[in-house]
Amino acid sequence: MTTPAYLLAIILPTLYGALFHLFRGGDARRLLLYLSASWVGFIIGHNLSPMVQARIYAIGPLNAGMATFGSALALLLAHWLAAREPAAGR
Repeated sequence: MTTPAYLLAIILPTLYGALFHLFRGGDARRLLLYLSASWVGFIIGHNLSPMVQARIYAIGPLNAGMATFGSALALLLAHWLAAREPAAGR
């Protein structure tokens, strides 16, 4: 990947995770969860795109569309799993 693609690959999943946390709320642990989920989903989505032969919003070598889709799925899954955890002290 070229340098602008690397920069976008760092900025986009971080932005997605932070915005998701802004809208869904939570403490610092939730922010870390959402950022991690966004990063993992972004990487998986980007790496799966050649396998399914999908180049959606490709920016140079970065398949931003599929990576964004992977990030969104990972964020929704992380939010769903975090909502299912039992409350502490009950």
